[in-house]
Amino acid sequence: MRMMNKHFLLPCALQRMMPGRFARASISVAVALLQASLASAQSADNSPLQLKPSSELEEQLSSEARSSVPTFVSGEHITGRPDLETTVEGSAALRKVDVVIKADRLDYYQPTDTAKATGHVRVNRAGNVYEGPLLELRVDAFEGFFNEPSYHFLRNDAHGQADRVDFLDEQRAVIHNATFTTCKRLPGPSWMPDWILKASTISLDNEEDVGTAEGAVLSFKGVPLLPVPYISFPLSDQRKSGVLPPTLGMDNINGTEVSVPYYWNIAPNRDATITPTLMSKRGLNLDTEFRYLEANYSGSLRADWMPSDQLRNINRWGLNLNHQARLQSEWTSSGAVLNMSLNRVSDDNYWRDFTRTNGSLTQRLLANDATLMWTNGAWASSVRTLKWQTLQDVTAPIIPPYDRLPQIATRYTRPNLWGLDVTLDADYTRFQSDSSLTLQPNAERTFSVLQASRTFQTSAGYVRPKIQLHATNYQFDTVLANGESSASRVVPTLSMDAGLVFERDTQLFGRKLLQTLEPRAFYVNTPYRDQSQLPNYDSGAYDFNFATIYQENAFVGNDRISDSNLLTLGVTSRFLDPDTGAEAARVGLAQRLRFRDQNVTLPGALPAQDRISDILLGGSVNWDARWRFDGTVQVNPTTEQSVRSTLGASYNPGSYRTINAAYRFQRDSSEQLDIGWQWPLNDLWGDRGKYLGPGQGQGEGRWYSVGRLNYSMNEGKLVDSVLGFEYDAGCWLGRIVLERLQTSSITATQRIMFQLEFVGFSRLGVNPLKSLKDNIPNYQNLREPGAAPSRFSNYD
Repeated sequence: MRMMNKHFLLPCALQRMMPGRFARASISVAVALLQASLASAQSADNSPLQLKPSSELEEQLSSEARSSVPTFVSGEHITGRPDLETTVEGSAALRKVDVVIKADRLDYYQPTDTAKATGHVRVNRAGNVYEGPLLELRVDAFEGFFNEPSYHFLRNDAHGQADRVDFLDEQRAVIHNATFTTCKRLPGPSWMPDWILKASTISLDNEEDVGTAEGAVLSFKGVPLLPVPYISFPLSDQRKSGVLPPTLGMDNINGTEVSVPYYWNIAPNRDATITPTLMSKRGLNLDTEFRYLEANYSGSLRADWMPSDQLRNINRWGLNLNHQARLQSEWTSSGAVLNMSLNRVSDDNYWRDFTRTNGSLTQRLLANDATLMWTNGAWASSVRTLKWQTLQDVTAPIIPPYDRLPQIATRYTRPNLWGLDVTLDADYTRFQSDSSLTLQPNAERTFSVLQASRTFQTSAGYVRPKIQLHATNYQFDTVLANGESSASRVVPTLSMDAGLVFERDTQLFGRKLLQTLEPRAFYVNTPYRDQSQLPNYDSGAYDFNFATIYQENAFVGNDRISDSNLLTLGVTSRFLDPDTGAEAARVGLAQRLRFRDQNVTLPGALPAQDRISDILLGGSVNWDARWRFDGTVQVNPTTEQSVRSTLGASYNPGSYRTINAAYRFQRDSSEQLDIGWQWPLNDLWGDRGKYLGPGQGQGEGRWYSVGRLNYSMNEGKLVDSVLGFEYDAGCWLGRIVLERLQTSSITATQRIMFQLEFVGFSRLGVNPLKSLKDNIPNYQNLREPGAAPSRFSNYD
């Protein structure tokens, strides 16, 4: 029989030919020194993958279901004999599920279920394309071979060639003399990619989601970088155990260091990373991180261990635990929440010597905190235990903060109770610390405050009167200077907050705006109660700014209630876009008028006697989306001098272009200038690049300058600095960054970070991305991980 340009059904089913995509890869033997991530590189902070709840499973079409799906063929000429053979010639095509085969000629022999495609064979499976001269396949069993194929993967735009692909069954295949790169192919027979991975064989097992490569070599610019005898990598987005890319580093504390992390995929919702690091000046450090994610709890545990640190001649260790859990209970409205944070280290110098090992352990005050919280109707309660580890420095000692063992707190909130908003807070805390250092007795403190307020609101403004009653009782472990072992205090507070809002249409620099004028008055009256004999466990003076100038109490915490008879006056004017409500500019000022001296002070402080406070001036300008200015100035009205000033500006005209500058001044204390930036250097010679989509850079062949400089004008030197360059070659990125971090008044840690990122494959070297993101506001990675493209974006 002969048919022209017809379609009919064949009793065959082409199963999976090749893996639909390659994804995050890792090396499975100790000698392997790179991550064969054939879909997406690691995240910027070297975290291998996000955990997924164990219930999330990838659905796949079973072999039985695929075999029942009809197969469609088409072509210019179709001939054959029923139940024997079928031949399609001229633009031959076979379609089934997500597989399309095209060729000059397609022969199918039904008794052996064998299909043979010759001449310009093209296979598109879920957007991944394979091309070659000859394909022979037992369709249902999916056994056969593909001669001299080239392939292109949709997910990461990677491609390569091979001598032959052998399909062992629908799940397994072996590729011989294979290559892999993400560099864009250019016309011409002499083209060579900037980087390429070559392997004698690549074996693919879709059932286990694992691929392996033997005899692999990674070459860059024609120079072999890493001969790797054996590589293992996953064939999907599922995580896989194995050795991650190494990191190499050099600084003045550790010397030369080499880290080779091992990633252990325990379960979809649990994993661990074990990172041995060899430091030439110090020895071997072992860092272990374990993460878990369950329906009702999650967290992470990280531990560092360095035996016989040559820097201090002692064993060093650090421990960090974060745990969050939701507990079910019948006596609460919606269960209870438990948050735990444990931070412990071996010695006082740990924060200085391990600046990069674990960010949460590089502080001198390490909190070990556990809090249980729950609600019950209008009541919200909590139980907390907090214990500090204080890392002391003989040149700059710290008075240790108080442990809270325990702290029990509750709050009752009742809005619109007889027209009043009523709140009751109660707190019991056991404060404990080293009395020889704090010079205060330990104590049990019970504190409560009852407050009631009512807001009278109109379209033109509001008035909010409020009354508060503070009650506190102390029970001391030892007697005070006056011979008492207990003390109590009851303090009432009356306040009145009132404000008006005026609006008008205006025009500024040719732009139509809505201008507001918002005067505000805040009065507070708290009688004096002698608190000079009371210890101070958690109180401190509020900073003087626009957020705190309208507070009833001058102190944060509950050990000091300031006596006050003062009036705060302020006014703010805003310029708003009348269509969107966006704020284009804002300016404001505020000042306190004191009617009597404030006699309640912190230990060692003098009473506040100035009848007129410093003047606060502040404002911000967002006139253009690219520019932002903000600043606050505190002026002494007597000396007419600035006491403290903070000025900031940022310019962000587009992707990968940002400059941020800040000036901070405090009289008789400090004066600093801070600037950070990311900017394409190609702009200097007129090459503005192009927009390639979010997280895709500005085009290949571009240089970027990145950095942050913090300069102390009083000392005349740089305090902290980060300075580097990035180069985007399209299929690979290069980064070199110099970092200097001040660890004390006379010492600093300096290091150099150099990294090569083979786009869609792996990174080699020291990763500077975390340092750049921490130091440069609005920094953008040149290759942000994106969602996998749809197979229909490359549909045949």
